[in-house]
Amino acid sequence: MSVTVNAKHSFTDKVRAHIEILDPVTWISVFPCLAGGVMASGAMQPALHDYFLLLSIFLMFGPLGLGFSQSINDLCDLELDKVNEPTRPIPSGRLSEKEATFNSIAVFLLALGFGVFLGLYIGGTRGLIISSSIIASLVLGYTYSAPPFKLKKNILLSAPAVGFSYSFAPWLSANALFSEIRPEVVWMAVLNFFMGVALIILNDFKSAKGDKEGGLKSLTVMIGPKNTFLVSFFIIDVVFLVFAWLEYSWGLYPLVFFMLGGLLLNIFFQVKLYMDPKGGISFLKVAVDDGFGHAIGQSDVAEHKAFLQFQVANNVLFLANNLMAAGAIGIKYMQG
Repeated sequence: MSVTVNAKHSFTDKVRAHIEILDPVTWISVFPCLAGGVMASGAMQPALHDYFLLLSIFLMFGPLGLGFSQSINDLCDLELDKVNEPTRPIPSGRLSEKEATFNSIAVFLLALGFGVFLGLYIGGTRGLIISSSIIASLVLGYTYSAPPFKLKKNILLSAPAVGFSYSFAPWLSANALFSEIRPEVVWMAVLNFFMGVALIILNDFKSAKGDKEGGLKSLTVMIGPKNTFLVSFFIIDVVFLVFAWLEYSWGLYPLVFFMLGGLLLNIFFQVKLYMDPKGGISFLKVAVDDGFGHAIGQSDVAEHKAFLQFQVANNVLFLANNLMAAGAIGIKYMQG
């Protein structure tokens, strides 16, 4: 028998709502970056100690770090969520604002605690990189949604903040966890930063209606869906091209062909999506609705649903190259 918290919501309902406000779907996004940083170090050992360190940094950046930014976002965007996402924990009444505030404070302190612990444990410059990365991510996570800064009001500020927290910081920190920063990792962190920027631009499709009513300057609101696709596609294609050039310069010749092939396939998807922003690649619908949709989310907004379909293809191509390149770099340092 469940413990009743009030007439409407049981204890189990409250726990689920506290987890939901941390948006578990977003946690997955940092793991490929952490895995890439660790693999490229070439220094992680198959030992319980190293597995514990990897788990710690995932908890720090994922459930706690990104969870904090999501809970703050829900608190600050309550009025917008009543329009855009009325089923979220606060607007639906499953969590009160006081309960959500407690949630955000708790995960903030835990993330900060992990950052201080790992920084002191690793020590030196590497420890400083880890601690400063999570502190910067927490600050950006707060200022992204909260006044007076509210970075999300302008895409020129919000997209870089997301790219740093979701991609750049996890790549560098995971590398620093086991070795000195590899030069190749800096490049890959920068490329992942720009890929994150490109994808977050398209992700704003889901809240375009509420953004327009709330005066937020998302790119979709400012220039429309088709032009937003063009800007994002340009960034994505430049990232693929630079990555291919870097792989060539690092001597990873087979991966160059894989990357260029992925770019051509991506351009095919992009053309179809630009021609029909609401359903250009509907043949990937099943992948979102019945497969990856459980990991990347679902949407009722036509343009955002189309973006999710494109994201499946883009992420598979890009992340596969990331991990293969990171593995090859790690092997080079292991042999070296």
